[in-house]
Amino acid sequence: MKPNLRIGFIICLALFVGSCVSGAKSLIIGNWEIEGAPMKMTAHFKRDGTATLTMLGQTLQGTYKVNGENELEWTVNGRTTTSKIHVTATELEITNDENQTVKYKRT
Repeated sequence: MKPNLRIGFIICLALFVGSCVSGAKSLIIGNWEIEGAPMKMTAHFKRDGTATLTMLGQTLQGTYKVNGENELEWTVNGRTTTSKIHVTATELEITNDENQTVKYKRT
């Protein structure tokens, strides 16, 4: 194989593999609703690092940051909390430091 063709092939392969990888930072973006809650509770994460939480008829604005692949740091009403997360294309699990897990589904 010619050197230029090899380099082109390697670059294309790297771009293809990179586009297939979806980390927590990109998977969390969107609308989520808590599964099995007696009342509707939702979260909306935006690309710009802002989030909207709606529960008990109240809408709260905040900011969030995904650290690594499994930590969510979010700030609402001046209070910052850090939780462990597991996110897929359809499910989001958030576990606090007391080991309580809340499961969301994508809407």
